[in-house]
Amino acid sequence: MQNLQKISRCLISVSDKSGVVELAKYLASQGVEIISTGGTFKLLEKEKIPAKDISNFTGFPEMMDGRLKTLHPKVHGALLAVLDNADHLKAASMHKIESIDLLVINLYPFVETVAKTSNEEEIIENIDIGGPAMVRSACKNFAYKTVITDVSQYQDLIAEMRKNSPSTRSATETNCATSFEFRKNLAAQAFRNIADYDIAISNWFNKSDFLLSGKLKQSLRYGENSHQKAAVYSTMNSGIVGAKQLQGKELSYNNLNDSDAAYNLILEFEKPACAIVKHANPCGVAIAENLLEAYKRALLSDSKSAFGGIVALNGKIDEALAIEISKMFFEVIIAREIDEKAKEILATKKNLRLLIADFKKESQSQIKSIFGGFLIQDLDQKIITKNDLKLVSKKSVSESEIEQLIFAMSVCKHLKSNAIAVVKDFQTVGLGGGQTSRVDACEIACKKAAEFFDGEKNIDKASGGFLASDAFFPFADNIEIAAKFGIKAIIATGGSVRDEEVIAKADEKGVALYFIETRHFRH
Repeated sequence: MQNLQKISRCLISVSDKSGVVELAKYLASQGVEIISTGGTFKLLEKEKIPAKDISNFTGFPEMMDGRLKTLHPKVHGALLAVLDNADHLKAASMHKIESIDLLVINLYPFVETVAKTSNEEEIIENIDIGGPAMVRSACKNFAYKTVITDVSQYQDLIAEMRKNSPSTRSATETNCATSFEFRKNLAAQAFRNIADYDIAISNWFNKSDFLLSGKLKQSLRYGENSHQKAAVYSTMNSGIVGAKQLQGKELSYNNLNDSDAAYNLILEFEKPACAIVKHANPCGVAIAENLLEAYKRALLSDSKSAFGGIVALNGKIDEALAIEISKMFFEVIIAREIDEKAKEILATKKNLRLLIADFKKESQSQIKSIFGGFLIQDLDQKIITKNDLKLVSKKSVSESEIEQLIFAMSVCKHLKSNAIAVVKDFQTVGLGGGQTSRVDACEIACKKAAEFFDGEKNIDKASGGFLASDAFFPFADNIEIAAKFGIKAIIATGGSVRDEEVIAKADEKGVALYFIETRHFRH
C-alpha cells in the first residue's frame, strides 16, 4: 500500500449542489473520470462537464423513482476492493469492476425536511439509503479511497490534490493524489456525519428512545468551578456554539452558559434591544429606537449587577456604541454585526470576548442531565402577543401599555423561578428571580423599582410600573405588595384555585390584571 493514492475516477452524487460545479470542473481539468447520478448528472451535463451517468457505469437502470441506482456490485466493489490484494483485483477484473478512487457525496436532507414539514410520506422519501451505504464502503477502505461528505471539504480536497501533484506531467496523465492521513481524517468525519444522520432518523421514528450526538468543539479549562472538568460539544452550528469569536480570551463554561441565556433572551425582540445577563439571570433589559439608547437604558437598569456581565445586542455595534461599552467591564459582548471602527475601540479591551452571532429562532430541544439520565423538553420560545392577554379585572390599560406588559413577561420568562419583573418605559426597573417564595420575589422586584437609581439620584419607578409573574399567584398577597408600591398593571398566568380572590384584590386596589394561559417557569 502506498501512502499517496492517485485519483483517476470519482463518483459524485450530491443533494446539496452548492460548489459542486466548481469542484467537478477542477477534477475534469485533472483528467479525472467523473461518474454521476440523477440531478447531479443533469447539472454537470448542463454545465458541459464530461460525466458518465451511473446507469452507463453499472449497466443497470435507475428505477423506483431513483430509490435504486447506486446499490450495485459495480459501485460497492469499486469502493471496497483492496488495491494490493491480488484476489480482490482478480475478482474485479473477472466481473469488469472499475475502481472508484474518490466519492463526493452528501445525503438527502432528512433533518431539513423534518424541520419544515410534518408530511410523513415526504419525510420518509428523504431517508437516504444508497448514500450512507456508499459512504460506509468507501470509509471502510479509506486506506485507498477518498470520501468527501460535506461542501466545506471541497477546497481542502483541491488543496490536497494540488499539493500531491507533480509539477511536471503530461496533460492527459492523472497524478493528483491524497495522503493516508488526509483520507483517514475524512473517513472519520464521514462516519460521524452518517452517525448523526442515523440518529436523526431514529429519533423521528422512535418516540420511546432519544439518541444524542455532539461534536467536541472545545475542551474547557474547567467547569462551573475550577475543580470540575468540562467541554463544549456542538449539535448544530448555530446560536452561541456557532458564533464567531473576534477577540478575547477563551470562553469559559460560565461564559458559554451566561452567553446562551443572553442570546435566548434577546431573541424575544424585533426592535433594537439590549440584554445584560449575570449568572444566567437578566439584570438589565431595554428596547429603544436605536441600539445605543437600548444599551444605555439596559445598563442603567442595574449597573452594579451589570459589572462583569454578558451583553447581548440584536443589531450592529457602531463607533458610538463601542465607546459606551468600553467604559464598563464586561466578560462577553454578543452582537449581530460590528463595524471596523467599533472593532478597533473594543480591541483595546484585551480580555473582552467579542462574539458575532446570527440571531434567529430555531426549533430546538433543551436537555438537562440528572443523575442516571437526562430531561428533555422543547425550548420555551413562546412569543406573547396581545391575543394571549385576557382582562380579568375591572380596570384596564391602553393598547400601548399592554405592550409594556408583554415586554415585562418577555423578560420574566428568562428569570429563574420564582420570578417577578417590573418594567417602565420598556426598561427593566426591578427584577426578583430565583426565590423560593413568590412573595419574596415580588417584594425584591418592587423594592428595587421603588429605589431605582438613575445615575444621580433614586427615583420611584415602581409607581405607575408594569409587573409580570412567571406563574400564577397562589394568594392575593402579591397583589397587595404590588399595589403598595403603586404598580399600575399586572400580567400573570391564570389557573390558581384562588384566582377569584386574586382578581377581587386587584379590583379592590385599582390594579389592572391580565391573565395568560401559559406558564413560564425557568429552573
